[in-house]
Amino acid sequence: MNTSDYRPLDVQAIREDFPIFTDSSFAYLDSAASTQTPRPVVEAMDAYYDTYRSNIHRGIYRISEEATDQYEKARQKVAQLINAQRTSQVVFTRNTTESINLVAYSWGSMNIHQGDEIILTVLEHHSNLVPWQMLAQRTGATLRFLEITEQGLLDFTQLHDILSEKTKLIAITHVSNVLGTINPIQSVIDAAHAAGAKVMVDAAQSVPHFHVDVQQLDCDFLAFSGHKMCGPTGVGVLYGKLELLEEMPPFLGGGSMIRSVDRDISTYADVPAKFEAGTPSIAEAIGLGRAVDYITQAGLASIHVHEQELLKHAHQQLQDIEGITIYGPEPHQKAGVISFNLDGIHPHDVAGILDTYNVAIRAGHHCAQPLMKKFDVIATARASFYLYNTIEDIDRLCDGLRYAQTIMIRRNK
Repeated sequence: MNTSDYRPLDVQAIREDFPIFTDSSFAYLDSAASTQTPRPVVEAMDAYYDTYRSNIHRGIYRISEEATDQYEKARQKVAQLINAQRTSQVVFTRNTTESINLVAYSWGSMNIHQGDEIILTVLEHHSNLVPWQMLAQRTGATLRFLEITEQGLLDFTQLHDILSEKTKLIAITHVSNVLGTINPIQSVIDAAHAAGAKVMVDAAQSVPHFHVDVQQLDCDFLAFSGHKMCGPTGVGVLYGKLELLEEMPPFLGGGSMIRSVDRDISTYADVPAKFEAGTPSIAEAIGLGRAVDYITQAGLASIHVHEQELLKHAHQQLQDIEGITIYGPEPHQKAGVISFNLDGIHPHDVAGILDTYNVAIRAGHHCAQPLMKKFDVIATARASFYLYNTIEDIDRLCDGLRYAQTIMIRRNK
């Protein structure tokens, strides 16, 4: 991990930027699903709506030009965040899901054929599984899966057994949204390229939490979402190597993505406009740009170190609770996510009781049903952390879990 920007976080000062934390007793532990949004991000979006709301790339008047400038500045900020070589390699989408579907439909339809193979992992979120299932059904390709160890780590040794000349793509999560496992993404990319395959990286749980350098990784595609990094909902990012994006056909047709239109045929704009049909999420993109500023100013290395401290404390405290099962690897092998179950209590009941204790966690299959089946459970409870969380949040979680056990014992008598 790059630690060049590390400095201890002033968490109390950060929490003051988030109106929801005016209730100091509220422990929000579901940032893997969606983070909270700080005032500067909301203010940036309000400024668009209040002072220069207009469409972009079209109007020849002042506020339209300002909107266009702010929208494209947001793209520049995202490109800098992930160290993209060119700003044009950043395509704005609605979310990680749409970014992956764009690649599956556009690049996949051109390059995946009957008999080809796509390698996935059992850790994948449905967003990085279902689109490839659909592509395989359309084309006759085969899906192959990398398994995990009992500790929740990717069994990398399997890759060399199933990687072959038939492999056209490896689609892999950088960080598991259920276990927090940080996959050896660089080694996967190197192995894939040596075999002539491309790599799609689901970075929804990594870009917000530590430095991700697309040039260093040499990944072919990478996707993430604004709402998991202090930004608004409704905006996501697809990064792609320029030569791949240029070869791909458009995903959607309509306004803004064209160069010229005749009755029977159209020619298309250059990337990224080719993939941004219609009026985009302008305010949301501007908000995402401000969110990039926010987490960059905090320091991604600082965020990562802070989350590691929270994870270590969470593991230590949770392990002292009788009847708890924790899934996944040790804290130093994962990002800020911890999944668990309490004996005899359904995860939904755990989450419901914790809500009455002013603690918000996630419960369910987390859009990762194959992984749930791997652990032979139907669901887990999941706590996830971000830059605004504190040790006190974790202590409140643990107190709430003991309270849940007490409640369920009373109900069962």
